[in-house]
Amino acid sequence: MKKMIRTSIKNLLIILLAFAGIIVLFSSFYSPAPQEKNITLNELAADINAGTVQRIVVQGDTIHVTFTDNSLGTTQKESDASLSDTLHNYNVDQTKLIKIPLEIQDNSGFQFWAGILFPTLIPLIIIGLFFWFTLRQARSGASAAFNFGKSNVKLFTPFKDRITFADVAGLSEAKQELMEVVDFLRNPKKYLDVGAQIPRGVLLLGQPGTGKTLLARAVAGEAQVPFFHISASEFVEMFVGVGASRTRDAFMTAKKAAPAILFIDEIDAIGRERGAGLGGGHDEREQTLNQILVEMDGFEKEAQVIVLAATNRPDILDPALLRPGRFDRRVVMDLPDINDREAILKIHSRNKVLEKTVDLRPIAVRTPGFSGADLANLMNEAAILAATKGKKIIDQEDLYQSIEKVLLGPERRSRVLNQKEKEITAYHEAGHALIAASLEDADPVHKVSIIARGQAGGYTLKLPAEDRYLRTRKQFLADLAVTFGGYTTEEMVFKDLSTGASNDLSVASEIARRMVTKYGMSKFGPITFGKTQELIFLGKEISNERNYSDVVAAEIDKEVEGIIQKAYALAKSVLTKNRKALDAIAHELMEKETIEKESFDALIEKFKIIPQAIV
Repeated sequence: MKKMIRTSIKNLLIILLAFAGIIVLFSSFYSPAPQEKNITLNELAADINAGTVQRIVVQGDTIHVTFTDNSLGTTQKESDASLSDTLHNYNVDQTKLIKIPLEIQDNSGFQFWAGILFPTLIPLIIIGLFFWFTLRQARSGASAAFNFGKSNVKLFTPFKDRITFADVAGLSEAKQELMEVVDFLRNPKKYLDVGAQIPRGVLLLGQPGTGKTLLARAVAGEAQVPFFHISASEFVEMFVGVGASRTRDAFMTAKKAAPAILFIDEIDAIGRERGAGLGGGHDEREQTLNQILVEMDGFEKEAQVIVLAATNRPDILDPALLRPGRFDRRVVMDLPDINDREAILKIHSRNKVLEKTVDLRPIAVRTPGFSGADLANLMNEAAILAATKGKKIIDQEDLYQSIEKVLLGPERRSRVLNQKEKEITAYHEAGHALIAASLEDADPVHKVSIIARGQAGGYTLKLPAEDRYLRTRKQFLADLAVTFGGYTTEEMVFKDLSTGASNDLSVASEIARRMVTKYGMSKFGPITFGKTQELIFLGKEISNERNYSDVVAAEIDKEVEGIIQKAYALAKSVLTKNRKALDAIAHELMEKETIEKESFDALIEKFKIIPQAIV
């Protein structure tokens, strides 16, 4: 109501301002008419005889007279007599009357009625416009109220900027699963004739950036059927029942366009487990979820509508949403391996101007754990970097630098270290790199730098020789030893410690504790300790439940300490044995600030340390 009043006042002000503008506009063109004096017919006849009349204009029964001195006069004649007869009756000299220009003007009906009606109509028109604007606002408000329960589902046209499975690199198993969906939409009779029922719902699972939405668009492009897409968060409003109404409308829209696909992105926004959060059974989110469950289970056997949904949190979805008959099929989207990363880089380099000598394979090697979105961002950062340097093409070095920018942040060359800090940083990073190069189970070193990036004062870029899906106890111990490389080097060389190793110690402590409590890599054997408590409504970890005694807790602490001490001793042994190599790497870093893999391998080979080969 308040909004309508404000709108009405606003419209009234607009009308008044417009009216004032019209008045000002017309007044600028208005010039006051010359003043006419009223005269009698006797006076007119006398003036004509005296020769002081210059011009006569007859307009109806009104006579307008212009005198020789340019003054004006007006009088009225008899309505049933002509001007010449009237003047003849007043003994006007005809010879003098003939010499005076005489003009007869018809008084038009429009001018007559305009003079009568305009003064009355203009205020009525203004009032009418005010009420029209007000009623229009009221109608739009009522229309919005009636459309409040309509879904904001959007139709994606696959024929415009069409995306197919050929535009999605990797994910071969996921594409194979979805090809059955595409084939069903193209040839539904083939499946229905043998009594087969295509999955009513397909759930795309994967980490952020793995291509869930892109693959859904590719399904639309392959099937070439209407593809409706909506975010799950668009169903939910602050008013109870709106989400359920929008759900019904979205499913009805898809059914009318069948065969069709309805894609719900980030379904975990409304699909979280019921009864585990706040609001109880009357919570708007749960009402919306209930409606989705009913709509999906209510599909007829012949209904040619398939629901695609995407989420990166399948663990918090309601079990009823995942049961057969709803989301029957779950397609897992893995992070790309090295071959898939190379293929993704090639796709995202199509519209980039690359130097002919650019090799994307080393870029794929240096980006384990990158998702498709990360790789797209990497190629874009490389293009931005090249343009910033004023170059017309992207070279290999631009791609290498973009990897480090995505991983660690931009270079901070403005952060100038004094000589002592520079020496500590150089030895710190040299310790990490030397231990990584010396241990068989550690990852190969690709680059060492003491140039600050992001929050890091320096960094050692070490990446696995090949994609890994499992990690062994030996690999964890090697990682711990490498993590302690900087701490141990500072202690050994400077007989003192700096704050630069604080993050290393935090990471090492977390790895050691997980080895004991989660992975069974300790003297306790095949057992885990602790249980994570999670509030599904908030969707994040909030506490860990202790399911062991205080005596066992003390033993866990001792075991964690033992693993850390073992890794620390290993790091110290490697550094002591290769002290000359450590000094050489540190001095090279202080001189050049950055050592690439080829130079690093050549440097350590002088001290009979064999670098690991990259597959």
